[in-house]
Order: sequence, then structure tokens, then C-alpha cells
Amino acid sequence: MMDLKQVIIIRKDLNMRKGKMIAQGSHASEGAIFQYMVPNYLDPGPGPTRTFTITLPEGDIGEEMYGWMTGMFKKIVVSTDTLGELIAIYQQAKTIGLPCSIIEDKGLTEFGGEITITACAIGPCKAERIDPITKHLKLL
Repeated sequence: MMDLKQVIIIRKDLNMRKGKMIAQGSHASEGAIFQYMVPNYLDPGPGPTRTFTITLPEGDIGEEMYGWMTGMFKKIVVSTDTLGELIAIYQQAKTIGLPCSIIEDKGLTEFGGEITITACAIGPCKAERIDPITKHLKLL
């Protein structure tokens, strides 16, 4: 059995309300997975009656996501105190091919209408692939 997990990173320097932090982390978690899913329309008819299935990618990413989704949903939530560190970690994950997403909040409820990067998620993937770039971060 593979040791699979997803790490969600939240910016603490923004002083978001707890509910906002949870929402931003949820967006990041979903985004890291949803971007790889491919809809397969079973009924290509018009309107909301269309039904479809979702296909995960082939290869390592697909195997890891499938294993994570059908096994234990291990999620670790950590924090950073700077935008620069959040972006650097996201870029490292992206460069080595890990599933990841970064969230830009539109500023409708916080941040005075300014678009603000709030969170990112890395994985699901094998812990040995994600730990080198996230293990130094503190739990939220």
C-alpha cells in the first residue's frame, strides 16, 4: 500500500477568518484533483439532463489519485507566513510534476476587493514525493 497524502498550505499572514481559511483550503484541495479529471458524457443531449462519468489520467498521477480516493483521504493542513514562500513551494511542486493548485480569492468577502493568493494544495501523491518540499511547514 502506498503512503499517499495531500498537503494544503494556507497563508497565515492574511489573518483570514477560520471559515475563510477552510473554504480556501477546500478550493485548493478540489482544484488539485479536478483539473486532472476528464468528463465523459454518456447522454450528450441538451440541458441539465446530461450525465457523465469522470476519468482520471493514466500513469503515476492517475494511480496515486485513484489510490488516495479509494483508500484513506490523508490531508495535512500547514501554513506559511508569506506569499513568496507559498508561490515558491507551488512552483517546486509544479516543476517536478506533482498535482497542485493555487487559489486566487476574488476579494468579495475579504481583502477589500483585491484579488489575493490565499492557499495551495499539493497532491495527492506519494509522501516521499511531497515531503521534501513541505515537511518544514508548521501545522495550521
